[in-house]
Amino acid sequence: MILFMTSSLRLLFSPPNRWQEILKHMEFIGNKSVAIISLTSLFTGLALSLQIYLGFKIINAVNLVGPTVALGVTRELGPVLTGLIVAARAGGAMAARLGTMRVNEQIDALDVMGVNTRQYLIAPRIFAAIICMPLLTAVFDFVAMVGSYILVVFIVDLDKAIFLEKIRQTVEVKHIMEGLFKSAIFGLIFGLVCTYRGFYTTGGAKGVGEATNQGVVTSMVMVIVIDYIVTNLIRIFYLTMGIQ
Repeated sequence: MILFMTSSLRLLFSPPNRWQEILKHMEFIGNKSVAIISLTSLFTGLALSLQIYLGFKIINAVNLVGPTVALGVTRELGPVLTGLIVAARAGGAMAARLGTMRVNEQIDALDVMGVNTRQYLIAPRIFAAIICMPLLTAVFDFVAMVGSYILVVFIVDLDKAIFLEKIRQTVEVKHIMEGLFKSAIFGLIFGLVCTYRGFYTTGGAKGVGEATNQGVVTSMVMVIVIDYIVTNLIRIFYLTMGIQ
């Protein structure tokens, strides 16, 4: 699978250029995911803020709700939930489309016509996923914090100046960049897994369904597993560089 990815992405920068295909897939992966990402992130911010508020109220630390939610969203929940949602929506569509093309012999027809199918079908999808995931994660982070602000300021009636100031004091650029870096990796993962499963589909209509299911499930599991590994690698990097 790694060889499949490296050979496909290497072809991306070889003539003929496929930038129009990349833009088309970015529109599908990115633009068409904004609505569901925004809706999910809004209620994630609301629910997370409420639970943290109820917990911190016991120890009289409600002023820390804002920075706690901000750190949790930017470093973990934002990239992970975005990865899971987009893998289910766009990744499944990728696997199904490629699988259908394979069983209908459309990919074989492209090969006969002299079209490099990996350059035309695979590389633009993976590259578009890598580009779009940090952008969608940034949308998730922003809307989730809007939801947190709504709950903390307008529902439980905490001071908005304290809420914003605590976030400003606690959240740093590195925390946001950490989440965006993870999301790019998650984009690579689901783009690779789903295109691989779809490209090598066999068995007709049943095979398309199995390839789509395998692609989505494997991607979602890998997002969670890789999240833990990358988090530890980032922590080791910070310790090595002396970053607090």
